[in-house]
Amino acid sequence: MERVKVAVVGGGITGLAVAYELHQQGVHFRLFETSGRLGGLILTEKHNGFTIDAGPDSLLVQKPSAIELCQELGLGERLQTTLTPRTAYILKNGVLHALPETSVLGIPTQLTPLFTSGLLSPLGRLRFALDLILPRRHMAPLEDESVADFFTRRFGKESVDYVAEPLLATIHAGDVNRLSMRALFPRLLAAEQSHGSLIRGLNRRASTPIADGMFRSLPGGLGEMTEALVSALPPERLSPSTRVISIDDNGPFVVRTTGDVTIASAVILAIPASGAANLLETRHPKIAERCLDIPHNSTATVALTYPRSAIKHTLLGSGFVVPRVETGLSIMAATWVSSKWPGRAPAGQVLIRAFIGGARDPDILNRIPNDEDLAHLAHRNLARILKIECDPQFSRVYRWRNRSPQYEVGHLERLASIDDELQRTPGLFITGTSFRGIGIPDCIADGRATAKAAARAIQLDRNKTTENQKNEQLA
Repeated sequence: MERVKVAVVGGGITGLAVAYELHQQGVHFRLFETSGRLGGLILTEKHNGFTIDAGPDSLLVQKPSAIELCQELGLGERLQTTLTPRTAYILKNGVLHALPETSVLGIPTQLTPLFTSGLLSPLGRLRFALDLILPRRHMAPLEDESVADFFTRRFGKESVDYVAEPLLATIHAGDVNRLSMRALFPRLLAAEQSHGSLIRGLNRRASTPIADGMFRSLPGGLGEMTEALVSALPPERLSPSTRVISIDDNGPFVVRTTGDVTIASAVILAIPASGAANLLETRHPKIAERCLDIPHNSTATVALTYPRSAIKHTLLGSGFVVPRVETGLSIMAATWVSSKWPGRAPAGQVLIRAFIGGARDPDILNRIPNDEDLAHLAHRNLARILKIECDPQFSRVYRWRNRSPQYEVGHLERLASIDDELQRTPGLFITGTSFRGIGIPDCIADGRATAKAAARAIQLDRNKTTENQKNEQLA
């Protein structure tokens, strides 16, 4: 039996950020991770000169938590920007249409690129431009709407099919008719409320672009960051390949694992919502019920390599997305990794990642259990779009089952209900991608904030105990 101040359940990027912050605060902790590998969705593999990120491959500059952590870990000088041009494309009728560089989440900040683009029909462009004169919708503080409803209201139905669905829903592997604007894109809601017109509001914000682009990565892939993070933690405090079986909170927390029992003053759950529900269903059924209300989708990342000479497309840019209305294709999107980041492929070679599943095809991982078949499907799609004249030289499939949380309409209300219940159990905290952290920066920020909250709670409890002891002595 071991006694610690904080037990951290989950060794993905959020759990590691929690552990790092606790270590910085001088709080004695133990981290438990069911799998034998720390890092969660962040996984980088090397193959014959190729550097392959199996999950996310970039850090958003506008949300600085991940960049700041890299700097703290001594990786600041290794951060690299995307290659130029950074153009992204949307597929329509078999043709890739470039998004204007001035667009924000697919929304043009100037009218000229909108009217010269072939992505929307003439009527679709005119409807988009009506955003400049449409009145803003005054919403109650907790009122929510789907991404599809918002775009239909501001820009018309065609904008949903060729902007919102492929760009915004695909990011989250979700259904544009169910995803929450307030939880996922509050910036767009704020632009409407502040300026009436999103085009006008985003134009003002885009007038001072971030130098060297919006994203950063590391030469060895994002696995460099998790490796540095793990190295910054005391190895004796980390317990991979250890599953937490139960948590009892009668008095101090009793954390039972496959190998031992740990007594903790506080517990931080940094695991998917379904895992949190399993651990809390007996003692905290209301929290468990709310956790199970957060759906998750499954996706696959398929990495494929080709000789550059076998691909007719220029591959100038970062990649493309496929609207759901484009029939006969299974992939949601693809990134031209070797065009996006330097040094990811040997000279004369190309590395492409294709993305499959999500709300677009939620059962495909079960329907195609063989990795070779899934890779062949992705290749056929890519060959059709990019005019590839040979089979891939190498392919690798990464299956992420139930790892894409869906922040659907009402998500923030569900979080508020969970937080309200947590107030009744001092010392119990929940964080992670299922709740407040879709992207890496959000996961890191919320993980570190949760660790600080736990440290404060422990200190307050310690002060309270000391004060009670003094009062007893005086009595």
